[in-house]
Amino acid sequence: MHDNRLLVEARIARFLAERLTPAVWTVSVPLEVSAWQAPGEPVPFSSVVAEQFEPFVVGSMWGRPWGTTWFRFTATVPEEWSVSSGHQLEAVIDLGFSTIMPGFQAEGLVYAPDGRVIKALEPLNMWVPLDAAPGTAVEFYVEAASNPNVIDGFDYQPTPLGSLSTAGSDPLYTFRRAEVALFDREAWELGQDVWTLNGLMHELPVDLPRRHEILRALEKAVNAVDPTDISGTASAGRACLAAVLAAPPHASAHRLHAVGHAHIDSAWLWPVRETVRKVARTFSNVLELMDHNPDFVFAASSAQQYAWLKSSYPDLFERVAEKVRSGQFAPAGGMWVESDTNMPGGEALARQFVAGKRFFLENFGVEPQEVWLPDSFGYSAALPQIVRAAGSEYFLTQKISWNETNLFPHSSFNWEGIDGTRVFTHFPPVDTYNSDLSGPDLARAQRNYREKGAANTSLVPFGWGDGGGGPTREMLAAAARAASLEGSPTVTLSSPARFFSEAAAEYPDAPVWSGELYLEFHRGTYTSQARTKRGNRRCEHLLREAELWCTIAAVRSGFEYPYDELETAWHTVLLQQFHDILPGSSIAWVHEEAERNYAAVTASLESLIAVALGALLGTGSATAALNAGPYRVEGVPALGGAAPSSSAVYEPAREGSSWVLESESLRLTVDENGLFTSLVVGGLSAAGGREVIPAGTSANVFQLFRDTPNQWDAWDIDEHYKFNVTELTEAASVDAVGSVLRVERVFGKSRLVQRISLSADGTAVDLSIEVDWHEQQKLLKLAFPVDVLADRAASEIQFGHIQRPTTTNTSWDAARFETVAHRWVQVGEPGFGVSLANDSTYGYDVTRAESPSGVSHTLVRASLLRGPLFPDPQADQGAHTFEFSLRPSSGISEAVAEGYRLNLPVRTVSGVGSSAVEPVLTVSNPAVVVEAVKLAEDRSGDVVVRLYEAFGGRASAVLSTGFEYSSVIATDLLERPVSADCVQTTDDGGVALSLRPFQLVTLRFRR
Repeated sequence: MHDNRLLVEARIARFLAERLTPAVWTVSVPLEVSAWQAPGEPVPFSSVVAEQFEPFVVGSMWGRPWGTTWFRFTATVPEEWSVSSGHQLEAVIDLGFSTIMPGFQAEGLVYAPDGRVIKALEPLNMWVPLDAAPGTAVEFYVEAASNPNVIDGFDYQPTPLGSLSTAGSDPLYTFRRAEVALFDREAWELGQDVWTLNGLMHELPVDLPRRHEILRALEKAVNAVDPTDISGTASAGRACLAAVLAAPPHASAHRLHAVGHAHIDSAWLWPVRETVRKVARTFSNVLELMDHNPDFVFAASSAQQYAWLKSSYPDLFERVAEKVRSGQFAPAGGMWVESDTNMPGGEALARQFVAGKRFFLENFGVEPQEVWLPDSFGYSAALPQIVRAAGSEYFLTQKISWNETNLFPHSSFNWEGIDGTRVFTHFPPVDTYNSDLSGPDLARAQRNYREKGAANTSLVPFGWGDGGGGPTREMLAAAARAASLEGSPTVTLSSPARFFSEAAAEYPDAPVWSGELYLEFHRGTYTSQARTKRGNRRCEHLLREAELWCTIAAVRSGFEYPYDELETAWHTVLLQQFHDILPGSSIAWVHEEAERNYAAVTASLESLIAVALGALLGTGSATAALNAGPYRVEGVPALGGAAPSSSAVYEPAREGSSWVLESESLRLTVDENGLFTSLVVGGLSAAGGREVIPAGTSANVFQLFRDTPNQWDAWDIDEHYKFNVTELTEAASVDAVGSVLRVERVFGKSRLVQRISLSADGTAVDLSIEVDWHEQQKLLKLAFPVDVLADRAASEIQFGHIQRPTTTNTSWDAARFETVAHRWVQVGEPGFGVSLANDSTYGYDVTRAESPSGVSHTLVRASLLRGPLFPDPQADQGAHTFEFSLRPSSGISEAVAEGYRLNLPVRTVSGVGSSAVEPVLTVSNPAVVVEAVKLAEDRSGDVVVRLYEAFGGRASAVLSTGFEYSSVIATDLLERPVSADCVQTTDDGGVALSLRPFQLVTLRFRR
């Protein structure tokens, strides 16, 4: 046989694109169109129908950036049309769509005249089902959102489109099509046959007979179909393909569980208000598909998105609830949002599950067992324990496939966290969470699957995300054809629960990955949009304070615990931990709104704290110092209050051209430019005091780096940043102001003021920094070389810490050149260490360095600020504040205490009746840390205490309460009883604890 394969393949491709696809709608008549443009923010349908709609001409421009235009469509169905099982009536609307990036452009939501939501319109989902007979009238409305494609072309150029104030008002889209048409089912089915087989064919080896069988069958089909009468000859074409479609798969074919999905970022290149509408559009599409495909299951995570639907689209929410009950709509994940997991604090990450699962249980009576986080930017090593403590069993991620350097070695595995807890985890080899179930996607899943020979099952999430509309009828057709097809993996429409149950049973001895799932990409997300990060950290700790003081006031004074206000504050903070808000990778609109929300949460919590303390302390002439932290600070007991005590004052003294700050514990020398030239432990009088700063180096050095990543500006810090650095070693002024040494620096267009002092107990150097930042594409770091030969650095994460190598012996170590930490990092060698605590900074690099004398030491650097140009061209511009504490002679225990001291400073209140507050709890072992004290979620009045082992070793402790209780039990995060051998009550009413390293425990005290 002559080899004409390439010619035939080209013919098939053109026939599919130019003949079959347009032939889906055989006949059509135009719709009459009228329009009304909302003057500002979106308005509900009930308000729109009373507005004056003006005639609109198809082919006209419409839609200012971020605007909403309502269209009304009317027509009469031609009497001669035959509506049957083979031909159904539909409207076809093209708002000006592009098939490239379907989730990043205009979208529409279709309403019936009575206000019922029908479905949505997107670039690959332009049809609307119509229930009308020939000769009758049709009418419907479309709420069209003219969202700009902010990331158009992925060139990462600065754009004004990310803020309503700069986006302009020129219309963005050309309205292309508005018709009533007859949908030809048989022609469409032929198109799906050809699309599926053509995609499979191109994935098969050229020397495989199956490829050529498909080729010749497709050739016969093209020959059999008359391009001038596709409707009349489609059946003949399908007959040519029946045999190759019926060929069964190999017994060893990879098994794919296809789960409907639409990854909808809760904010990103659009504001939160637009996500609310994206959810309604996508969910309405899914509901329409479910009505005609009973085997189709759609998984959607993020309780927040369901809550938006319940609030803004109650009828649609009820339809979703009905499908949840039938098993077709699967709430997944169990979290409030698909949050970042690097930066939220331990209690906040726990509350993601508490809030998410509570919503699903209360509204649907279901509890997801799988954690669904396909797109977050790396995964904390604390997560397995939190997942299990929340009552979940499984974990799914996709993002690690974006690694720049190392290929992750597993598709399914047991992920082990810092406390030894393991969770069965799946990493879909399809390498996307927006699959269309095409031949290339299915083949890639089989090719990438890493467990070949040991297991053979993976999950493929299919559906267009981010406003693309989710799964389509074409995807369901592809799944049906690939269910049993030679040369392809088998495809089964499935649910997350079914997949994980079968995959875990198939692979009982799955390999173990221990530690964090570090994403070798998007390392700039630890630093971008510093004000958003500061707002998160401060609100997390204010929530701790508010819950603590409100709980004490409730159990001691009858104070009414503010459940609703605290829940509202938590929901706001949890929403803003979404993986494109807290990481700083959203448009300006999102971050401006986040900062306003943090300010509102702060005001609300401060008010709650003031009222609770008023109820607890009364009024009078006393002053009280209150300590919400887990350790005694400045004479004030942990989780209690006392009269303020006087603190030592360490004033700077001149010695030649330098300044000296000295206590009994430390002696700090600062040169005329504000750099640390010496930090001696033990003070001047101590014989043999240890020098912390390596000879020939200076510490407290601000460093300015060129920051021009190859792509993904706000997301990425690329390793080449380190090749271009300017050290800000010259000070504009260095002056003593009381007990503070004030250093001012001016560089570029920016100004920095740093205040240096010793802590109240004289054991740490406190640094307060104010920056008026106006640099762009720059990275500001603060460097501390320390004379410690540390082979690893400890960084606080949720409910513990992680150890990371400071060396670059392997490609995995080298790729981890920027890392995340919470309140502290610590480096040490046997017998001595140094910690650096912070109040709002997350990005660090800790490496080996060489001093001028050739001796190695450890370099600790904190990343303070960036100035990326995309997606927010004004990112980080303006005023920022940071607090740090540099503490020598610091092991892990001291680092933990410093982190809490800096983030939960003693609160002083005046005009109260009493200064004494008996601690609500005392713990006999400092390794056991109380992280949260609150009243129970069920509003029973029970007290809930969350604590963990913080130092990384086994710990025994006795917990004593400052309130009466009748019994105590261990619970999961949702405050449900669990068995726990580590918890025992003592004869005197205390609670004896015996914890393994980093173990997390929740106790419920019944009152």
